[in-house]
Amino acid sequence: MRFELYVAARYLKAKRRQAVVGVVTAISVAGVAAGVAALIIALAITTGMRRDLQGKLLGATSAVDLMRTESDGIKDWRPLLARLSKLPHVVAAAPGIYGQVLVSRGPRAGFALVKGIVPADERKVSNVLDTITTGSARDLIPGTANQAGEPGPSGAETLAPEPPLVLGSDLAQQIGAEVGDSVLVTSPQGELTPLGLAPKYERFRVAGIYHSGFYQYDAAMGFMRLSDAQRLFSEPDLLSVISFKIDDLYRAPEIGQEIEKAAGPGFMTTNWMEQNRELFRAMKLEQVVTFIIIALIVIVAALNILIALTMMVMEKTRDIAVMMSFGVRPEQVRRIFMMQGLLISVIGTALGLVLGYLASWAGGHYHFIHLSAEVYSIDTLPFAPRALDGVIVSAVSIGISLLATLYPSTSASRILPAEALRYE
Repeated sequence: MRFELYVAARYLKAKRRQAVVGVVTAISVAGVAAGVAALIIALAITTGMRRDLQGKLLGATSAVDLMRTESDGIKDWRPLLARLSKLPHVVAAAPGIYGQVLVSRGPRAGFALVKGIVPADERKVSNVLDTITTGSARDLIPGTANQAGEPGPSGAETLAPEPPLVLGSDLAQQIGAEVGDSVLVTSPQGELTPLGLAPKYERFRVAGIYHSGFYQYDAAMGFMRLSDAQRLFSEPDLLSVISFKIDDLYRAPEIGQEIEKAAGPGFMTTNWMEQNRELFRAMKLEQVVTFIIIALIVIVAALNILIALTMMVMEKTRDIAVMMSFGVRPEQVRRIFMMQGLLISVIGTALGLVLGYLASWAGGHYHFIHLSAEVYSIDTLPFAPRALDGVIVSAVSIGISLLATLYPSTSASRILPAEALRYE
């Protein structure tokens, strides 16, 4: 192959009798480079979106949730929690109770899903409390909130201290609340009065504001002490869910079934894969469609390679005839032009990989592309380039380019020396 590669490299570097051949060759290299770079960047974006969404989802929620099949909640949950925490593959477990409420401050209000938690246990299964930007979750720990007669946030004495509440940053901004402000929390699970069912409401003090980066949680989630939530929802010593952290996230369905069996009849589990199946399925489909569409750029570049090699064969017809008259075999002539197309593809692919990975690194490092969190759930465009993507893109690019060399290389191998040199 040394002879074929040598001649192919000489043909690629030689001055052209027709300048258009050199221009088309340069356009072919640029086209391959642009297609490869676009593919690397697109795959880095889709991989980054999937990674960030998955990371934020798993950071804000647990891997497996255990619930009752009936609506009466989980009773006698303390021994059950202690027993299930010792199961294989279970790293941690946390009790919780959910409830839909209306959080208002003056004329501004917003709906929120409030979770009653035990902070020490909740930190073991999710990291939302670690993303608090202003205030802290310290007051959620029983016994640490302001007591009657002690100075409150404004310095005045509080005769009846308000229980603490932690809100998402977007929800706090929506209702105009800051740390230390008093908000009214209204629960639809009200109390029965002579006039009918009346909503139950209670004032809470905003103890902290968190920003997880996942819009659905920042705009519609809040946390309070488990005892305060049970009182607000009129559910004394009941749980709606037990959350679990496990050692293998991708075995969540199997581990969930083991937890369900250990809990006994009347229980069911859900996991992060089930809850977000449609989201990740759509993202996988988007990645495949993006790859196919942007690969069209490489196909267009391959057509340029075909045109460039065809014009090269026409320009080098006399040289091909001379080589064949000296004993060069037709298959060697075919390999010369295939090698030339391969060189164009390899040069373009190498340039595209460098440009694609540099752009992906810059985008992931500097986060200069911002998104609307309301639409995309995340506020910056993530980039996560993978080495495997480079291997796949390179194989596709070089493979398509080699297919484009088949026709011109075959045409060159079929040149008859006597016919080509008849009028020379």
